[in-house]
Amino acid sequence: MDRLLDPLFGVGAVDAAFADHARLQGMLDFEAALAKAEARLGLIPQRAVAVIAAACDARRYDLDALGREAAAAGNPAIPMVKALTARVRGADPEAARYVHWGATSQDAMDTGLVLQLRVAVEYLRGDLGRLADGLAGLAETHRRTPLAGRTWLQQALPTTLGRKAAGWLDAVTRQRARLNEILPRLMVVQFGGAAGTLAALGDRGMDVAEALAAELYLGAPALPWHAERDRVVEFGCWCGMTVGTVAKIARDISLMMQTEIGEAFEPAGHGRGGSSTMPHKRNPVAAAIVLAAAHRAPGLVATLVGAMPQEHERGLGGWHAEWTALPDLVRLAAGALNATADTVTGLEVRPDRMRANLDVTDGLLMAEAVMMALADRLGRLAAHERVEAACKQAVADGRPLRDVLGADADIAGTVDLDALFDPLGYVGSVDRMIDAALSRHHESRRI
Repeated sequence: MDRLLDPLFGVGAVDAAFADHARLQGMLDFEAALAKAEARLGLIPQRAVAVIAAACDARRYDLDALGREAAAAGNPAIPMVKALTARVRGADPEAARYVHWGATSQDAMDTGLVLQLRVAVEYLRGDLGRLADGLAGLAETHRRTPLAGRTWLQQALPTTLGRKAAGWLDAVTRQRARLNEILPRLMVVQFGGAAGTLAALGDRGMDVAEALAAELYLGAPALPWHAERDRVVEFGCWCGMTVGTVAKIARDISLMMQTEIGEAFEPAGHGRGGSSTMPHKRNPVAAAIVLAAAHRAPGLVATLVGAMPQEHERGLGGWHAEWTALPDLVRLAAGALNATADTVTGLEVRPDRMRANLDVTDGLLMAEAVMMALADRLGRLAAHERVEAACKQAVADGRPLRDVLGADADIAGTVDLDALFDPLGYVGSVDRMIDAALSRHHESRRI
């Protein structure tokens, strides 16, 4: 962990879920639950359970020593099982015989990972909900706040801030739905023994798997998934999509914060967004965090996907590549979500600047509205040519488009130019779109 940078890019609780201590505790929780499950099924003595469970406390182990041994063993579960067995043996030599009974190191590591992910998911869900609620508030409050819609970074047509927020909201709502769909596949135990057959447990292996799952409040998959990594890769891809989803919001807000635009700003605060040399600066620091995550996340997703073709029943190197890539990806997603939720819930909106920016083209933004009004009489192509010529004349003369069109008696006598140059008169179906996004958001809160 990096004490200087982690607070910038992560969330403390999620970072803690992937700390060394938490990784070890996840594996030890697997071992304790395994002993309880096997004792309940009569496969190991009941008296061994208390001794094994008491030894499954990560605080009682030397993480540095386990790390050094892991470098030689190939994974940290092997020295963990060795140290756990030794500690149990010191309390009860007979109980030590039943540590890790019928399991393999990957069972402990993968199930431990799922337990870590369960902790992280709760924080992710919380910030997803907080972000969605903030966006819903923006969409409702600003459904009639006019704003220049921009395509290819150029002003295109009027829209509203509410419509923009509704688009952000609907994407977040889809991510919430995807997470709910993924979780039953992800929140399952890994228990397959040495080669995925549970041969060491005879014909009781699947019974143990189900009992183990119940002990840990996880699902019991139909088969072990040692070399079929779609569960964790699917979640990793979801994290990557989540980063991309909030990065879209961060990109838009950072562009709206530009000095020449000034339409919205991240929340202000002491020491937030300043410069080491320029006292006037108000930098989009949250957006920088999110966009940095968006640059890093695709490579981590690619690592997970690239590691999927694993050899036979247990992979060589592919599984190992997940060990740091997935936690890093989850931590990035958590940090990006948290930063975006903070921004949206405290966003400073400047409707006056939005209105002023609608006028910077001297009415050219409303050209399509005039064209469509004339199209009923002239036909769309002829109307387009007529208005295009007026736009060129307005630019050449440095005059507002409304004045150029008003000087054309044929046009001025045909359409209501005052109405056509009202930005809120040409925002189409934005109210219905906002209502639809809000409806889906409210439905998602009931799931």
